[in-house]
Amino acid sequence: MTHVTEHPLVQGGRSAALAAACVRGGVAAGLGLGALAVLVIAAWISSPFPDGGPHDVLHTVAGLWLLAHGVDLLRTDTLSDVPAPLGVVPLLLAALPVWLVHRAARDTLDPGAGGRNRPRPSPSGAIGAVAGGYLLVTAAVVLYSESGPLPADLVTAGLWPPAVVTGAAAAGVWTALGRPFPGPRWVVLPRAAGLGLVTLLAGGATAATVPLVLRADRAQGLFLGLAGEWSGRAALLLLVLALLPNAAVWGAAYGLGPGFALGTGALATPLGLAGDPAVPPFPLLAAVPAEGRGTWLHWSAAAVPLVAAVLLGHRVGRSARTWSVRDTVLTALGAAGACAAAFTALAGAAGGPLGSGRLSAFGPVWWQAGAAAALWTVCAGVPTALGVRAWGRRSPRPKHVPAPVPTAPAPTKTEPETGEGAATGGKPSRMPSLKWVRLRGRGRARNRFRLRGRRSGAAPGTPEPGTDPYDGDPYDDLYGDPFGDTGYEPYDFLPAAWEPTAKPKPEPEPKPEPKPQPEQGSEAPGGA
Repeated sequence: MTHVTEHPLVQGGRSAALAAACVRGGVAAGLGLGALAVLVIAAWISSPFPDGGPHDVLHTVAGLWLLAHGVDLLRTDTLSDVPAPLGVVPLLLAALPVWLVHRAARDTLDPGAGGRNRPRPSPSGAIGAVAGGYLLVTAAVVLYSESGPLPADLVTAGLWPPAVVTGAAAAGVWTALGRPFPGPRWVVLPRAAGLGLVTLLAGGATAATVPLVLRADRAQGLFLGLAGEWSGRAALLLLVLALLPNAAVWGAAYGLGPGFALGTGALATPLGLAGDPAVPPFPLLAAVPAEGRGTWLHWSAAAVPLVAAVLLGHRVGRSARTWSVRDTVLTALGAAGACAAAFTALAGAAGGPLGSGRLSAFGPVWWQAGAAAALWTVCAGVPTALGVRAWGRRSPRPKHVPAPVPTAPAPTKTEPETGEGAATGGKPSRMPSLKWVRLRGRGRARNRFRLRGRRSGAAPGTPEPGTDPYDGDPYDDLYGDPFGDTGYEPYDFLPAAWEPTAKPKPEPEPKPEPKPQPEQGSEAPGGA
């Protein structure tokens, strides 16, 4: 009875949680559209000569929002009346929807304020519900854009938005679960791949910024020539900022070797610019190298992938000190593959068509850039990982410790003897008394010394003048004091078993009192 009563409540709670997750996905899509609409409408209102009405502005918002998800757009207002594709994705603009989906999926599995136990869906249910709610809004925007000046390409609309949204939702759920890993190698793999990717992009940004700074006059001229009023310049500045990550990807592809295309038949690599480039007037394109062979400054861009691969291998090798060679190589290969896959996706989004004809190929070729990234990271990252691992497993050499210098024991104050030597006023000895020397039987030398003292007429225990009583004593050499204590003698108070024990001295007998003597001058009685 209890089970039947609780089962509908549990199912109702899960259904409500799935519905709430779907709503969260739809709200995330609406927030992205709203933020982009604010920027576009503000630029349209501030323009002194606005082109089109509110209907065209909303279609522009829908087209830019779809472009941020990787959808190719078709420009219908061309001079030849032939639709021209537009497929270069502003990567900074694409970061907004990815972050919104990630946050919606993460909050779906959040226990709530105070940790209250509210109903939550399963991880897979959260991913499906959030992505489903977001893609419902995306489908509505695609249908709305078909009636505007920037309709969406249906093939790319059915391919890229589901992949982007599902990946961002899965990352959000993984974050909500505490970013679990199945093993220690899996913890190192994404961190090493992320370090290599960030280093590659940072080096690419540097490779794109240096020539842009050197040609700042040309970039400034292009910027001022495209927009005359302040509202147009503000909109152009926002577009330049949105395309800055694209420039970093282009610079990284340039350092990898394949370079990037500047139209059909034109390719820019560190070896030089080949072909006839079709470069539209845009400030960021002022950093494109000039025609001709490359110099040492162009060749130095090859250091970017080398540094990225070395850092990737170092990160793996530092964590692989206790691993086997096989595990280290597999982890380094996995990190290199993940880094190359991520850069391949970025290269595919950063490049694409800008029009028809010669502008149909613009930017890095995704498969060439990805293959070059995998080659660099594998060839330089795997040996670096093995070298760092071997360096970390080396056994330290024992340090040379100098032998201790023997120091003389500190002199200690000797107590005056109470034996025979002290009684006769002889020289204090380190021995308690010569009597104990005789009882211990430490050698014939001491006995001979006692006898010599007696024969010479000296007091017992007093050495002869000009002689050392301890000179040549074998006991001093064999049984010297090991602790530096001159007052210590082993077995001082424990005579050997075969030696006679010293008998106590007999107490002196009391002297008899003298008898009284008769006084002189007195005569004996009866004397006459």
